[in-house]
Amino acid sequence: MNPRSRLLATVAVGASAVLLLTACGGGGDKPKANDKIAGADTGGETSATPETSATVSGGRPTIKFPSDARNVFEGRKTGDSKKDAVLADNAERINSIDDAIFQGRVNTEALGFYSAQGALDSARTFVKGYLDDDRSWTGTTRYFDRQVTFRPDGSAVVVYCSDESKSFLKSRKTNKREKTPTSADSYVLYNTKLVKNSDGVWQTTNVISKRGADQCQP
Repeated sequence: MNPRSRLLATVAVGASAVLLLTACGGGGDKPKANDKIAGADTGGETSATPETSATVSGGRPTIKFPSDARNVFEGRKTGDSKKDAVLADNAERINSIDDAIFQGRVNTEALGFYSAQGALDSARTFVKGYLDDDRSWTGTTRYFDRQVTFRPDGSAVVVYCSDESKSFLKSRKTNKREKTPTSADSYVLYNTKLVKNSDGVWQTTNVISKRGADQCQP
């Protein structure tokens, strides 16, 4: 397994579940010895730069990354403005979780801005796991194969993969990186539900994940 552990408990995600996410709640497993977390955006293939991720315009909270951590998102632009808006908020939700870890707080403005319901609870639990273990993370996490599907009730489902092979846990005290080998578990499949709130933000409300998923292997 690899450094950072993704945001939710690993759940078997069947082919039928991928586009039929309904009431799946987010678990919240603590980061394990080799587990990690999440990232940011900017174009066909983009990244959360060290100093800035979210824009301040439109009342959106600012998200900052340290110089040694980076999230890369592929396929931000689909040619469909509605899908692009969903993917942008999906990316910033991931960034907000990392930002909370870097700040060392479970109640950051960004965390509650991009997550709601079960997904917010699990995000806070996940961040707390890092803080309880006195850990942060370093390196680069890649997010790819992000697919958006809209449901009849107006919500959206985003299914995507993460590549954690180049990101690692590190100690907050010593700043020392934990070295772990890359394996099938370094790749994670996510299935998330997003609902557009009254402010026009696509908030993630539910998440399920499967570490080592065949769909995400290189």
